[in-house]
Formats: sequence, structure tokens, C-alpha cells
Amino acid sequence: MKRDLPPAQALRARIDFDERELAIRRAYFEIEDSGLERLRRLEPFAQKHMDDVVEDFYRLLLGHAATRSIFPDDATIRRVKRLQRDYFLQLFAGRCDLPYVEDRLRVGAAHEAIGMPPRWYIGAYRHYLSVLHAKLLADFADPAEASAIYADLLKLVMFDMSLAIDAYIAANLETIGRHQAALRELSTPVAKVHDHVLLLPLIGAIDTQRAQQIMDTVLLRVVEEQAMVTIIDIAGVPAVDTRVADHLLKTTAAMRLVGAQTILTGISPHVARTFTELGVDIGAIPTLAHLQEGIELALELVGRQITAR
Repeated sequence: MKRDLPPAQALRARIDFDERELAIRRAYFEIEDSGLERLRRLEPFAQKHMDDVVEDFYRLLLGHAATRSIFPDDATIRRVKRLQRDYFLQLFAGRCDLPYVEDRLRVGAAHEAIGMPPRWYIGAYRHYLSVLHAKLLADFADPAEASAIYADLLKLVMFDMSLAIDAYIAANLETIGRHQAALRELSTPVAKVHDHVLLLPLIGAIDTQRAQQIMDTVLLRVVEEQAMVTIIDIAGVPAVDTRVADHLLKTTAAMRLVGAQTILTGISPHVARTFTELGVDIGAIPTLAHLQEGIELALELVGRQITAR
């Protein structure tokens, strides 16, 4: 997905919605050109009832405490009402193409942005359809004609709701991704102990994704700080197995390539026994039981030492 796409197109690209997907969904929701043309001829009906339908829609939303709190101020209410009027008129535009899809995704993203949960969104559109049905029955003398029009509207609104749910899911996945990235960043805190000496205290389980994050983060800091020694403390890692040992070995090998030596601390008797039983060869890496010993060794390696006053 290109970064310079307009927001609506970027959202459509994110959910992989192309002409093929459009054709599949139109067929599934039974949206036919004849039905769209029937709706297009009802533009006068839409103009006549637009304000009443929108006001009734928001009367429901603003009349319940659970949904009223979603709208923080009058400016927000005016903005979403304006969007809803545009949405209503688009139902009678007689088209269901990719620009239409982008417009519907934009509406779904707007609802997600203001914090409206899908359960209230779906409930509100049940009311929306009920109001539309009543307007059709009042304006058309032939109940069969009103029912046919309502069937076309129902197909299109359900199609729209599927797009809104896609927008909700895409937005939530993006939010979760940002949070996970932030947590990974927090879980890889590289601290500068002294000139040319870094400390990476590892806490928690290490899976493949986190191992890659650790390697990327520590290599970047090694280069930035021109570090000569990096202490990796694994006292907070709950389980050390072959996979964790392999990650550590790859990380230390990568650091050697950029000119930094590794010291491994936090080696408890249990961890030492595990490494021995697994046959993991870490003989090329200085290993120490306590972090303090690792710091002393690191300082010695860069020509510094801790002395008592």
C-alpha cells in the first residue's frame, strides 16, 4: 500500500477491496443495476425526507446515555449529522462502485474515530431502516412498490454495514499494532551504563518476534552509541530453552559484526544446568551470575573501573 494514497483509498487498500471483491459482494448482497436505478429515480423522495430521517436517527443516539456520551460537543454532533445527510443521499445515487465503497468506508472510520462501538452502530441502523420503511409506506400508495424499494434499500444498507465493520476491524488492528509496537519497544530498554557500554535487561518470555525486535533495537543502539560492550541480563527471563539460547547467540554474533562484545549476566544455577543439558555452546560469551559483576567486567574492558572513595 502506498503511503501517499488519500485516506479513503488507503483504507480500501488496507482491507484489500478491489473490483473483484466489489463484484463478489454485490453478488452476495444481490445488489443489481435495476435496483440501483430504481433508487436513483427516488432522489426527490430522498431530498424530501433527508432531514427528518437524520434527525430521527440522532434522536435515538442522543436519547440514550450509552450513546449520548460518544458525542462530546455540539460541533461533533453537527459534523456527524452532515456526514449522515451525505450518506443518506448517496443511498439514492444509483451507484455501487469503488468510489462509493470508499465513501462508505470513510463513514465507518468516522464512527470508529468517535468511539461508537459496533453494537450501537448496528442498533441505530435498525432504527434507521424502520424510519425509512415508514416513510416509504406513507409516500407510496402501492404496498408492493414500497416493499420493492425497501428491499433495494435493505440490500444497500446491509452492504454498507459490512464495509463499516471492515473499517472498524482495520482501525482496531492498526491500533493494536501500534500498541504492540510500543510494548515491544518498552520491553527492550537499552540503557547506557557508561561511554561505550550498554545494558539490555530482558524481562518476560522471548518469542521469535520479540527476538527480532531485541536484535534490531540493540544493534541500532550499538551503532548510535559506538558501544564496545553490551551487557545482556537474562535474570528476568522465566524460561531459557534452545530457542531462547539460539536467539541470544544470533544477537551476540550480530553485535560482533558491528564491533561490540557481549557479556551475559543473570545466569542462575538453573539456567546454567539448562544450557548444559541442552548442549548449548556459549563458551565464546563471558557469562556471570550477577549484573554487578557484568558491569564491572564491561567497564574493565573499556579501560574503566569502579573504585571506592
